[in-house]
Amino acid sequence: MKITLVTLAFVFATPCLAQVVVPTRTVRADAIITEMDVMIGNGSNDDGFDLLRDVIGQEAKVVLYAGRPILVDQIGPPAIVDRNQIVSLFFEGRGLRIATEARALERGGVGDNIRVMNLASRATLFGQVQPDGTIQIKQ
Repeated sequence: MKITLVTLAFVFATPCLAQVVVPTRTVRADAIITEMDVMIGNGSNDDGFDLLRDVIGQEAKVVLYAGRPILVDQIGPPAIVDRNQIVSLFFEGRGLRIATEARALERGGVGDNIRVMNLASRATLFGQVQPDGTIQIKQ
């Protein structure tokens, strides 16, 4: 068999198929992904998941379509803070700790940076969602 430049170009240009996690049905944005929503299928694994356990229990950030690989930026931790929810807001720095109430202007899961409005001053700030549902302002 004679290998030519055209043959090599075809081999290297062909996408490599791998085992990836794909939805079994359309999953709406903001829905929690369950075992019934996903399966292992064939596809390109550039930015996708190859283990079901990495996807189950996560929240869809966008609509996930059946048969298409689930990409890393399409899912995340479930939101524990909803839009318009009143949350405790904390600022710590240089030996000072300030606590107040704020209104969440976005949904967010643990570790997400969301916009909040301080109820006392009406100032809009960005803070990180903590595991207990409070918002931490970083200096």
